Amino acid sequence: MSPLGFDPAAAPPGVSRAVLPDGRPVVVKRDVGAAAEAAGLRWLRVPGGPAVPEVLAAEADWLVEAEVPAGAPTRAAAEEFGRRLAALHAAGAPAFGSPPPGGPVDARIGGTAMRNEPGPTWPTWFVEHRIRPYLHAVPDPGPVEDVCARIEELAGPPEPPARLHGDLWSGNVLWSPSGVWLIDPAAHGGHRETDLAMLALFGLPHLDTVLAAYDEVAPLADGRAARVPLHQLFPLLVHAVLFGGGYAHQAVEAARQALRAR
Repeated sequence: MSPLGFDPAAAPPGVSRAVLPDGRPVVVKRDVGAAAEAAGLRWLRVPGGPAVPEVLAAEADWLVEAEVPAGAPTRAAAEEFGRRLAALHAAGAPAFGSPPPGGPVDARIGGTAMRNEPGPTWPTWFVEHRIRPYLHAVPDPGPVEDVCARIEELAGPPEPPARLHGDLWSGNVLWSPSGVWLIDPAAHGGHRETDLAMLALFGLPHLDTVLAAYDEVAPLADGRAARVPLHQLFPLLVHAVLFGGGYAHQAVEAARQALRAR
């Protein structure tokens, strides 16, 4: 018998829960992206950074992690989260697009592919690996193509590669009695404004408090707010691939907003 008390490979596909022999509740995931997620969770555990669940065991297509108890959002937790997120980003990455140590180049975000291929500069890498691979989902790609053509002027001041969660929408931010925990990463080296823009995409409780605390620790470059639509392009394009319909139109509108902001 496994020291876990069960065989994770026999768990149903997707997410399930189990209890270890010592009584600890755990989350079991069976998914083709399990290896990348496990590597990402380990990489995101940095001193002073947000809490992430401990990976108790992992193989190519499954992982077992400690379960996080649920709690209510509070301003105090949001303020601490903002500071800790700044610490996570400051931990850095070898390059834009670099995968976590031991993580695959061909990773996943949601249910679709995401390639972690390192690039020399953020603008060119972002276009090549975070926009163009998903353009087929957009019926009117013209505005997005215009963003690609003008990316150097739209990108803002140069920044070093940050250590990103990579899929930081509100559903992957867990509020617990001990503060904020991050789950389900698509971790890679990227631009820190991408994580922040994704927090705003589907709404996060006390987001203004998170951003203010972040900015106190790691001041953001001028014009960040105007660049939010640019950084939201990637998750919107991913959603267009997965769900189509309105997300494709939202991606085109985000491209138009990014162009107007300049």
